[in-house]
Amino acid sequence: MPGAVATLASQSQIQAPDFTDPSPKSASELIPALDESIAKARSLLGGMDDATINGMWRMMRGEREIFAIPRAALLRSIMLNHWYHHRGQLSVYLRELGVAVPSIYGPSADENPFA
Repeated sequence: MPGAVATLASQSQIQAPDFTDPSPKSASELIPALDESIAKARSLLGGMDDATINGMWRMMRGEREIFAIPRAALLRSIMLNHWYHHRGQLSVYLRELGVAVPSIYGPSADENPFA
């Protein structure tokens, strides 16, 4: 996701995409794919100056503007807030399965710092 979102944000205007989820063949492909995606995001976003990061970003459908927001708001809402949402979902699923929730933003209630 980070590389894909950074690619979207690096453009000033895009046509509304038809999103498709990647389908890894095995779990061993996930970490290298994430590492590549993060490197791509760092490269694309690291080269943006303040004017670019604060400039407007637009999504279009043909000639019709669907929405326009500052590029920084796009990155915050899609790249970061969306990740937080999915981390919250993951912790709920783990609890429902009776699995200890790992440290996400520091120790979880399932970790005993005094043990």
